[in-house]
Amino acid sequence: MTEKGVEIAPIGGKLGILLVGLGAVSTTFVAGVEAIRKETAKPIGSLTQMGTIRLGKRTDKRNPLIKDFVPLASLDDVVFGAWDIFEDSAYDAAIHAGVLEKALVEDLREQLDSLKPMAAVFSHNYVKRLNGTNIKDGKNKMELAEQLMADIAKFKEDKGCERLVIVWAASTEIYLETSDIHKTVEAFEKAMYDNDERIAPSMIYAYAAIKSGVPFANGAPNLTVDIPALTKLAEQHGVPICGKDFKTGQTLMKTIIAPGLKARSLGLDGWYSTNILGNRDGEVLDDPENFKTKEESKLSVLETILQPDQNPDLYGNFSHVVRINYYPPRGDNKEGWDAIDIFGWLGYKMQIKIDFMCRDSILAAPLCLDLALFMDLAHRAGMKGVQEWLSFYFKAPQTAENLYPEHDIFIQLKKLKNTLRYLMGEDLITHLGRDYYE
Repeated sequence: MTEKGVEIAPIGGKLGILLVGLGAVSTTFVAGVEAIRKETAKPIGSLTQMGTIRLGKRTDKRNPLIKDFVPLASLDDVVFGAWDIFEDSAYDAAIHAGVLEKALVEDLREQLDSLKPMAAVFSHNYVKRLNGTNIKDGKNKMELAEQLMADIAKFKEDKGCERLVIVWAASTEIYLETSDIHKTVEAFEKAMYDNDERIAPSMIYAYAAIKSGVPFANGAPNLTVDIPALTKLAEQHGVPICGKDFKTGQTLMKTIIAPGLKARSLGLDGWYSTNILGNRDGEVLDDPENFKTKEESKLSVLETILQPDQNPDLYGNFSHVVRINYYPPRGDNKEGWDAIDIFGWLGYKMQIKIDFMCRDSILAAPLCLDLALFMDLAHRAGMKGVQEWLSFYFKAPQTAENLYPEHDIFIQLKKLKNTLRYLMGEDLITHLGRDYYE
């Protein structure tokens, strides 16, 4: 759009946001957008809608809203679609989830009732605690992917969309490690035809999205697109991908507090984290195999931020424990406790206690919105493959092979905003500031 920046295709027409999973997160997201369109609510927590960005020097006093700086799709041009293993409309699913007040859901009943999920690709082996009936059937996993591609094409035509984005907001799958079938596109496609059990449902969605030329964001800790085969496929098809695992409650706090401890060279003896939650996510994570996937995602944060190998006197021997407990009475109102044992000058011990009584879906919903709009922007800007600049939104950010992720939320935000400045031809901001004193 400028000589100095990157050529970005015009917005033009409707943006379809296809959600995998129509549970607590997705219905809270959709209801929120509908309420914002009706001007009965504000998009709190959304960087694309409420965040500002500094341009030039501090003395220039140029701090526009991000949505006024970069060409993002308007909320008025957004259209929703979804897949789910249950046949409930978004209205029924929102009532069942119990995140939002019933009066708000009733006020949006017409819009929510109109969103009915397409049949989903599902494997009980990957999510044992859930059983649904709205499930696709196919002779192999490639045929299931082709059915999803047909869904994508039909939705785009029926809704008159110019562009699409897919966001995975479904349950956490069981733990899976990269194997030989995930290494190349050819091996991956053969495994799909062979119905290989190591091809997870989320990978089938990601494959269908990429082959359809649709950006894909993974909001769960599943491997999904974080395998060489799908990363390569995304690059070949010019499709942006990103993940993993929406950064919402306890891990959000860790990526805020741990950088502060490191910045002040305060040592860490241990960080004990436990959670109680009672929504469908909690029920799924009550299964040890699914919890391991989440645990791996949550445990990686401190090691990467604190870098024990570079700071052995401060972080060389800390204990990091994570627990998640399914407690149905809490529903979506997750409570996260953190007991943090630190030490300071002369090794004197201190403690930090956190009790974060959060609402998981309320924190996740604006992330869905931002990711959808930013992934659409990336696609129109010709960006393809892994979008590390969106690490800000994830517990376990996907990166290039052999590159460790950046977990420090403040560095992540600088990366995100500098990417936007780069796209629009503005000077990157380093915060050196010498020119103010010369």
